[in-house]
Amino acid sequence: MNTNSFTGILPTTLCSLKSLEYLLLFSNNLTIDASVPQAASTLSCLFNLRNLIGLYLGDNPLNTTIPASRGNISTSLLTVDLTSSNVRGNVPVDIGNLSSLIELNLGNNQLSGAIPTSIQRLQNLQGLRLNDNVLRGHIPYELCQLNNLAELRLDGNQLTGSIPSCLVTLSVALRSLSLGSNLLTSKIPPSLWELKYILHLNLSSNSLVGPLSEDIGKLKHVVDMDLSNNHFSGNIPRSLGGLLNMINFSLANNKLEGPIPSSFETLLSLEFLDLSKNNLSGEIPKSLEALLYLKHLNLSFNKLQGEIPTGGPFKNFSADSFVSNGALCGASRLHVPLCKNRTKVEPNWRKAKYIISGVIPVILLAAAALILILCKKRNFEVVRETASLHQVLWRRVSRLELVRSTNGFHESNLLGTGGFGSVYRGTLSDGIDIAVKVFNLQLEGAFKSFDKECEMLSNIRHRNLIKIISCCDELDFKALILQLMPNGSLEKWLYSPNRSMTILQRLDIMKDVALALEYLHQGYSIPIVHCDVKPSNILLDDDMVAHVADFGIARLIGGGDSMTETMTLATVGYMAPEFGMEGSVSTRGDVYSFGIVLMETFTKRKPTDEMFVGEMDLKQWIADSLFPDAAIGEVVDADILGAEEDGDFVSRRDCLLSVMRLALACSAALPRERINMKDAAITLTKIKTKYLKDCGRMNS
Repeated sequence: MNTNSFTGILPTTLCSLKSLEYLLLFSNNLTIDASVPQAASTLSCLFNLRNLIGLYLGDNPLNTTIPASRGNISTSLLTVDLTSSNVRGNVPVDIGNLSSLIELNLGNNQLSGAIPTSIQRLQNLQGLRLNDNVLRGHIPYELCQLNNLAELRLDGNQLTGSIPSCLVTLSVALRSLSLGSNLLTSKIPPSLWELKYILHLNLSSNSLVGPLSEDIGKLKHVVDMDLSNNHFSGNIPRSLGGLLNMINFSLANNKLEGPIPSSFETLLSLEFLDLSKNNLSGEIPKSLEALLYLKHLNLSFNKLQGEIPTGGPFKNFSADSFVSNGALCGASRLHVPLCKNRTKVEPNWRKAKYIISGVIPVILLAAAALILILCKKRNFEVVRETASLHQVLWRRVSRLELVRSTNGFHESNLLGTGGFGSVYRGTLSDGIDIAVKVFNLQLEGAFKSFDKECEMLSNIRHRNLIKIISCCDELDFKALILQLMPNGSLEKWLYSPNRSMTILQRLDIMKDVALALEYLHQGYSIPIVHCDVKPSNILLDDDMVAHVADFGIARLIGGGDSMTETMTLATVGYMAPEFGMEGSVSTRGDVYSFGIVLMETFTKRKPTDEMFVGEMDLKQWIADSLFPDAAIGEVVDADILGAEEDGDFVSRRDCLLSVMRLALACSAALPRERINMKDAAITLTKIKTKYLKDCGRMNS
């Protein structure tokens, strides 16, 4: 009975089903009765069912702990799946008594404490997922005794120490190892490169150090490898060219030096390559033109020079792939200087004289321009409109400067709090007003959210997307420095008693949002799904122009409306049905969220309003008002419709009816029935044009 809408308490009467072999109730809204002693809870007695083989309760708000056994725990259980179930407390020591267990999935919960060493007794275990919890301590060496283990996920915790060298004992079975987003230190043990059958390796977002060994080339079968966001140094190993099956590879945000190995030309299966934010130098090997399947390339923020290749996949890459390097040249569309033809220069002093005489005026002109800029440095609008915008935006800002600019992150400068941290108002030393988003690194997923927002906001530019000024990325402090939006969020404008908006203002704001989402879906080289469109993520500048913000859980997808699976939680009420039930992400999920926000903007009713109970929700409420008698006045914000006696009442009513029809078209239950954001933006423009025309006719 999985993937339904069951609510309420998981009944203890299930425990009377003595012949039960499989219980599948995942993806519902079931809880455990907290008033019953833990030893007698439903979960506890289910673990004792002698014939139970598979227990699947994941993706339910169980809000419980894993029960400790009383010696009669079932030895028949093969699979336990409690992922995303709000399970807290420790992993009990007697988990090792589930001697037949093949798969244990406790990921995306609130488990704390250490990983119990008794887990070594699960000798049949093939899959262990403890990812995205708050587990602490070292990775226990006892895991190395699980000789059948094929998948080990410990990412997204607070594990410390080094990577156990004994993991090499799992080399025959282990196919997937994920230790990313922890607090691991030290060097990678040489034995790790002996995992010769590994397919997926994730060590990202730790504090691992040292050079990468040439033995990395022993991972002949690896398909995905993420070593980003560490402190690796030295050169990129040439032996990586021998990993012929690799599809996704990232070394981003390390301290690597030297050239990009020409041996990469043999990675013919590669689709994703990220070497950004290092100290790489030399030229981009022209041999990389042979990587015909390469869809995403990021070489930004290095010290590369020379001509950017033009053949093969390079004809599809944008300027974002090469931004902020030393001296790259190439096509004008890449926002780099054109390459000059290199000719042999005779060592003639007379030619040198002409060169010097030409350089001096250039230096004088540059000095005059610098003086002019310094004189006007407080005029941010001038700076913002100069051709050097990208260099201004990506200057380094230290933690100390942010502390000073926000008066020590004083409460009086607090603009709001979100899922992963707090936002403060500040002013930099050169007079630029900023918003500082400080990430709470103790929260689950904060590191991932920071990296995601940095990546997204640094690579996309649109009038209606929030602009990033800089990132502050230190070991124990991470913050985004963003363009300040003086008028706050759409949510505040909707629900503050001393603020109001006209129909036209609301139409303009939602059209801005539609254009921003259209750009994310269709205007970037890889479609981006925002995943969390809601009024609090729509910010307004001085002129009430809307800017979409908060890309903490955004997703890059392969193309068009293709779907990927994720368990990332968006905001209840705004997420599309297929996202909530299956974790399916697509651009049409954003369209659904946009439709809900469109309804809320003109009704001033949240989708989670207490008036919506049972079968009634915001969508149904709107639909009932439109059909059959178009009673729009019963649902829209009373501030904008006015009285029937008003001269513009009919035009306002017709406008609001059109808006609500559009909102329903965006939020259709089935993804294939929703319109796209381009059509939504065009429709809003037509609605506004007709409304202005009708108002003008009435007034005349």
